[in-house]
Amino acid sequence: MNAVTAATCLLVAGFSYFLFGCDVLLPLLRASVAEPSMPEPGDAPRLSPQGVPYTDLQHIVNADGLHLFCRYWEPAGPPRALVFIAHGAGEHCGPYDEIGQKLKELSLLVFAHDHVGHGQSEGDRMNIKDFQIYIRDSLQHVDLMKSRHPDLPVFIVGHSMGGAISILTACERPSDFAGVVLIAPMVQMNPDSATPFKVFLAKVLNHMLPSLTLGLHRVQMGLTGQEAGERQTSVEAYDTDELNFHGGMRVSFGMQLMGAAARIEREIPSINWPFLLLHGDADKLCDIRGSRMMHENAQSSDKKITIYEGGYHALHHDLPEVAESVLTEVTSWITERLPDKTSPQPQGS
Repeated sequence: MNAVTAATCLLVAGFSYFLFGCDVLLPLLRASVAEPSMPEPGDAPRLSPQGVPYTDLQHIVNADGLHLFCRYWEPAGPPRALVFIAHGAGEHCGPYDEIGQKLKELSLLVFAHDHVGHGQSEGDRMNIKDFQIYIRDSLQHVDLMKSRHPDLPVFIVGHSMGGAISILTACERPSDFAGVVLIAPMVQMNPDSATPFKVFLAKVLNHMLPSLTLGLHRVQMGLTGQEAGERQTSVEAYDTDELNFHGGMRVSFGMQLMGAAARIEREIPSINWPFLLLHGDADKLCDIRGSRMMHENAQSSDKKITIYEGGYHALHHDLPEVAESVLTEVTSWITERLPDKTSPQPQGS
């Protein structure tokens, strides 16, 4: 190993430890550079990353001309509210079907899309030049649904990175949302790991090798060893889902997450919209101290935090009793803030 390679490995190790801690990622460290996705010829049909024509898929086209795969859970009768779901890093909106179906049964119209570079949407896999793109796309989808149902209240449900997206989306237009539900949201980076030296290493590595990838293992589950065994069904579902991203996180993507967390911390003192925070105290990916800090410092008069003892990162896919409790709390919190059932809002055109 030459001196340059050795120095690069040290930088990667420092960045991995900074983001996730040595117990999760250092054994899985790898230095592969992802290949950029190739654009489709101008006359060819636009295909999803899985090779399916977008003419056969529900989708929207974002401001950059990228096709984003969408899912909709529409009630049989007139909806009483709109609920946008923002999924986390490396996954897609499909695993939120249980939440979508439950809210649909309560006469809510639920909608979601795979973020750029995720699932069945176009874009470089799990990479983004600016975190604001996720927020912009979310607002575009919300605006589209509001144009069809202009009189309905709008809620957001976000998990992990989707929690960060949800927070910043609501901060951009606080008067547009009736409430935000956050499941293990990415609010701040782990203060024990974010030392000035490790941040410096991350910045240097981002400047030198922004496309370098770091080992990543079950990014949404955050489980290893016995913990994974106890949640075997959920872990297997994650690992066998071909729409999930099973590669490594790029250094540049990690820097975007850091920037988003810093922005959220600045925004929290001005937050005044209703929110529900759900977090497991054994979460190894998104620091629970961020949720506590948000609950303590936000100006909102309508705010609640529930801590799940022993709960891990993906609470909605945790042990059955935990997942059921989360589903109940999410649906109850939203329905308690709906208009009177006897006066359902009319559907738009």
